[in-house]
Formats: sequence, C-alpha cells, structure tokens
Amino acid sequence: QVQLVESGGGLVQAGGSLRLSCAASGRIFSINTMGWYRQAPGKQRELVAGFNSGGNTNYADSVKGRFTISRDNAKNTVYLQMNSLKPEDTAVYYCNADVLNSDYVWLNYWGQGTQVTVSS
Repeated sequence: QVQLVESGGGLVQAGGSLRLSCAASGRIFSINTMGWYRQAPGKQRELVAGFNSGGNTNYADSVKGRFTISRDNAKNTVYLQMNSLKPEDTAVYYCNADVLNSDYVWLNYWGQGTQVTVSS
C-alpha cells in the first residue's frame, strides 16, 4: 500500500503564507511525477503546481510568482510554499503522485486533502 499524507493547511489572512507538505509512504520503489492540485467549492479540481516526468516544474498561471513547489526525493516528500495568498486561493489542496510500487506497477495516488482558507 502507498499513502500520500498532506499537512500544513489552515486559516490565514490575505497576504499571508502557508507551507504544505506531502509525504509518500509505503511500498514505494520509485516516484515519477508529483504535484499539487486544488478544488474550490463548486469548481473542478485544477493543477496548482507539479513536477513533470522530466523533473521540470509547472505552475497554474494564477499562482506563478507566488507559489513555489519543491521536492525532497530522499524523503519522498513534496512541498508547496504559498506566499501572498488571496481569498481565491481558498480550496482543498490535494497531493498527487505517480508511484512505482513494490509490485513494479505504476499507479496514480491522491492524498486525502488539506483545507486552505484565506480570509479577506
């Protein structure tokens, strides 16, 4: 079994910062893509930031210059530093990863989500 566990969400005022963490654990042989998505009430889930298979980063236009994704491969952990937060960043943030498990099968996994609320 593979699990992605997020942490770091919470309530913050507009202009503030939060740092999200997502740690992958379990029967992991390798991790390829890893990133963050978010879903606001009544909206579709969208990519916020991620590492593609080449190790390059992608960001949603709405967060460029404010959010930074980083990764610690030794810890199977991905981070999302969120600065200059806006009320429209309010959403549940989900971690996502493509994992090669101990059965040598590539599967896509989601975390349980962490709530980020930005007050105006």
